Amino acid sequence: MQRKSLDVWVGLFVVLGAAALLFLALKAGNMSSLSFGKTYDVTARFDNIGGLKPGAPVKSAGVVVGRVDNIGLNGKTFQAEVRLKMQSGYAFPKDSSAKILTSGLLGEQYIGLEPGGDTNNLAAGDRITMTQSAIVLENLISQFLFSKAAEGKEEQKQ
Repeated sequence: MQRKSLDVWVGLFVVLGAAALLFLALKAGNMSSLSFGKTYDVTARFDNIGGLKPGAPVKSAGVVVGRVDNIGLNGKTFQAEVRLKMQSGYAFPKDSSAKILTSGLLGEQYIGLEPGGDTNNLAAGDRITMTQSAIVLENLISQFLFSKAAEGKEEQKQ
């Protein structure tokens, strides 16, 4: 009888450990705040998406209002086409803008939505036309270095 009681406690401990690992895996994968409710799809085109990945959050005023569903390349415009799954509880005006932002200095990238002033809201299949691409840190550093090198050459000529 005592052996069965011990087996039950060990089994319960193993199940709780597995649940804790699942919870940590979802938190680490940034999937814990996924909504399994109704969603609608919206697309946005960017010149450069940087390190944006499917599953990245879509935030407005710091609140997660959707997720990046799919990223592809438009063969005609050669822009990155990003499909967003927006939670149906959040309605944004048609003239809203989207930009790719970074959490902290080197953190994950996400899409920030800024609502516009239009009276009509985005619906399934609509496209956000006002977008701002990701700021790539390597490009900023190289521009800074090249500008400093150009300044040095001009000073040598004088």
